[in-house]
Amino acid sequence: MSEVTTPIESFINHKADTGMQCGNYTIDIPELKPGQQYRFHFDMTACVGCHCCEVACNEQNGNPADIKWRRVGEMETGHFPNTLQLFNSMSCNHCIDPACLNGCPTNSYIKLDNGIVYHVDEDCIGCQYCTWNCPYEVPVFHEERGIVTKCHMCVDKLEAGQTPACVQACPAGAIAIEVVDKEEWIRNDMAKEGIAPHLPDVNITQPTTRYTLPEIPEGEEIRPADEHILKPAHPEWPLVFMTVLTQMSVGGFVALFFGELLHLLGLDLPAPNLWMVLAVLAPAAIGLPLSALHLGRPILAITAMKNLKSSWLSREAAALGAYAGGVTLLTGLYYLGAPGWLKLLVELPVAALGIYGIYAQSMIYRVPARPAWNRKSTTLRFFGTGYLGFLLIATLLAFTGEARSVLALMAPTLMLGLYQMHLIYEETVFYKHLDKEHPLYYQLSRTKRLLEEHFGHLKRLRLMSLAAFAIVLPMLAIVFAAANMGTAAAITLILALLGAIASEIVGRYLFYRTVVPLGLAGNFFAGNQRH
Repeated sequence: MSEVTTPIESFINHKADTGMQCGNYTIDIPELKPGQQYRFHFDMTACVGCHCCEVACNEQNGNPADIKWRRVGEMETGHFPNTLQLFNSMSCNHCIDPACLNGCPTNSYIKLDNGIVYHVDEDCIGCQYCTWNCPYEVPVFHEERGIVTKCHMCVDKLEAGQTPACVQACPAGAIAIEVVDKEEWIRNDMAKEGIAPHLPDVNITQPTTRYTLPEIPEGEEIRPADEHILKPAHPEWPLVFMTVLTQMSVGGFVALFFGELLHLLGLDLPAPNLWMVLAVLAPAAIGLPLSALHLGRPILAITAMKNLKSSWLSREAAALGAYAGGVTLLTGLYYLGAPGWLKLLVELPVAALGIYGIYAQSMIYRVPARPAWNRKSTTLRFFGTGYLGFLLIATLLAFTGEARSVLALMAPTLMLGLYQMHLIYEETVFYKHLDKEHPLYYQLSRTKRLLEEHFGHLKRLRLMSLAAFAIVLPMLAIVFAAANMGTAAAITLILALLGAIASEIVGRYLFYRTVVPLGLAGNFFAGNQRH
């Protein structure tokens, strides 16, 4: 008695037997040897841009239409009537040095023995750090599930001897599965066969996808088909407030630490008091919980500290969490009237934790996949925002009538405010003289357009408000304090503090909204970026 097959199985068998099938259904490659892994091969000369691979991937994995693990980018070159349209179908490149895995704070990524970069959904907290880290924008935030998801090369199919859904669906046979020797690939082939137009530098993550490219006339410009589309990035409001408030807290704590130190050294300045410590603790106590609102699964926020080995987000969470705990301990010491030497002994490591936490916080954004963030000025700006903490302590001193202390504290406050102005000027000069030969000109020029065209009014507001509240009003407060006009100095400082906080929030909002990532050129239909 013959074996009963379903109609779809009969159809697949018929197509396979006659050699007329769309795509390939079975893997005809040797078993993996040590040092080898699976990879995709994409033949750009064969792809017709039908997007069947996208549809098949979504159907196979049950993803909604706005979630795409495989995406088709469109490019064009030449001038009418001699034009050429190019397509690039790309999913996860299953990199040898995956940035998503290295940066994940919860160790939700693993690299399987067969080379597949696999995402463990159960461990993901939806922080989306991997979506920033990946230069190909492969991981996708799934809002309904509150986690990030990505291509796993249909690993269950591979284990059953079948090809992934995208390979099976391609009518032109443009996608295939191959075996690659990793060392040979990195040493000899990656720089020649691992590249395609408008893709990031292969040295960032060492992707394994192999490309077959068409002949392109020398000197012809290849244009992404979506270059006319420019959308601001997600505002990330919880992170706007969290970063500004934690930086303000650490700045205030540094001011408090030096106040305690100078008092113990015998200078005729008042010692910090309980109210100052509480004022420094408050921004951190508000800001750190706010960061959980950015997560898809905030209830699991504590697990963000699992990957201290390689994740800057884990290091930030651990350092700033310990810092907040240290300030809380210090609050108790001030309440109990502990001696100055003991408080200073506690303050020293707490200050170090806070400073390291802000450094780690800045390094979260210093990633090659986001060129506008990946600059030294990001770290400098994050530390520069600490002048808010100095302003906070100076305001409290002014309300308690400590004019001399206000004058002493305003010197570093003004220096930091002026430095923030310098960094804005540096950014303006950088984009004004942006070289068209810069390897990241496409992304950086689009950031420039966002700053100047979409958010030009906010950029001007940021500049004017910083000048007014971080420089002009503090200088006026110095005059009032020197003239023993304590009430005027206090009112001026509280206005400066509130205005400066608003200015820094505007600046941080622009920081998030104007970043343009690397990624897949001509990616019209991808739904992996939140807007």
